[in-house]
Amino acid sequence: MRKLFTATLLSFALCTAALAAVDPLPFKDRAEEVRFQNLTKQLRCLVCQNESLNDSSAPLAADLRRDVFEQMRAGKSDAEIKQWLTARYSDFVLYDPPLRGATWLLWFGPALILLVGGGALFATIRRRTAAQPANTPAPTSEDDW
Repeated sequence: MRKLFTATLLSFALCTAALAAVDPLPFKDRAEEVRFQNLTKQLRCLVCQNESLNDSSAPLAADLRRDVFEQMRAGKSDAEIKQWLTARYSDFVLYDPPLRGATWLLWFGPALILLVGGGALFATIRRRTAAQPANTPAPTSEDDW
């Protein structure tokens, strides 16, 4: 019974180690690692649903992390790396896309929808209150007791 328990515990340990495996990158120092982490948190995984490049376990995300690391090692700035990625994958790769003609709807669309919906609700309420006749009849002498 003890051997079975030990074997089960060992197999669970091996399975969790395999799940947590991440391709380690050879950073020069802690500052480079922090810069890499911050940069990959600002970039979106292209195949995952709303996950950053830093958090994603997709194979494409691993490739993009390696590309970002190689760009950093080549001496490029964060802005240059973002520009390189947006040239290949469009503004979708950025969590904070720049404000330009193609992205103004992303920035102002929710507020515009809220304003249009509020205006429609206000107009509907005003129309309904104006269309309702007064329900209180005038008092007559016959109704008095």
